[in-house]
Amino acid sequence: MDVDSGSGPGRVAVVTGAARGLGRAVAHELARAGHSLVLVDIGADLPGVGYPMGSRPQLLETASACRAEGVGVEIVLGDLRDPATAEAAASCARERFGRVDVLVNCAGVAGPSGKAVHELTAAEWSLVMDVNLTAVWQMIHSVAPLMVEQRHGSIVNISSTAGVVGYRHFASYVASKHAVIGLTKAASLDLAPFGVRVNTVAPGSIRDDLELDGRMLSAIADYLSVPVSHHESAFREQQPTNALVEAEDVASAVLWLVSSASRSVSGTTIVVDGGFSVR
Repeated sequence: MDVDSGSGPGRVAVVTGAARGLGRAVAHELARAGHSLVLVDIGADLPGVGYPMGSRPQLLETASACRAEGVGVEIVLGDLRDPATAEAAASCARERFGRVDVLVNCAGVAGPSGKAVHELTAAEWSLVMDVNLTAVWQMIHSVAPLMVEQRHGSIVNISSTAGVVGYRHFASYVASKHAVIGLTKAASLDLAPFGVRVNTVAPGSIRDDLELDGRMLSAIADYLSVPVSHHESAFREQQPTNALVEAEDVASAVLWLVSSASRSVSGTTIVVDGGFSVR
């Protein structure tokens, strides 16, 4: 585990999976809105996942872009399956900024997937559930006490359209993302008496953006052994809007959920999928 610091004012947000893709987009959006940040990512490849994880250089790039907005930034490198990483992120926020106003759980993996449910091994199942669900709970477990103490806070968990519909050959991913929505509902009830709101954003297929180093669609295409161009085209054809979701669209929904504009919203799921899941 490794911690690096920066400086600057603002409300304080912890963002996991911040090295690239949606996590980077969320971090940028929060920085532009004046949030100081604790950015968390693994910074190393994860055995069993068939594509590269966010790297330390990518996390540093996210941090640099956020600092350019004039906010303080800390980075924490570590595997969120380890409770010590979640505790390090919470401690980092408390020690550097004195509070936590926002937690956004973006970290997740799409696989091991690409096979029927009865073909998954126990290790493959556990890997996805540990990263996509248990790590989310561990971050809440570590950060929520600070919010309870403050009597204020907003937590946003990133699920997926796989949290509201099913997908063939992605049983562990679908199960984990459905469970994130269930966790959100339960946590919102537990934390409401303390002024802490908990919500979910469920994105559809997000376009791989080179500026964000995003590659989720590419990773899924690899698991399904289909060309990326074919995979993106197939997803666009299934979208009522005939367009893939942009990471900034999801980040905007997150920003609204952590703002006072959504002060009466808790325990809900905002689906950002171009209408895919309503059919």
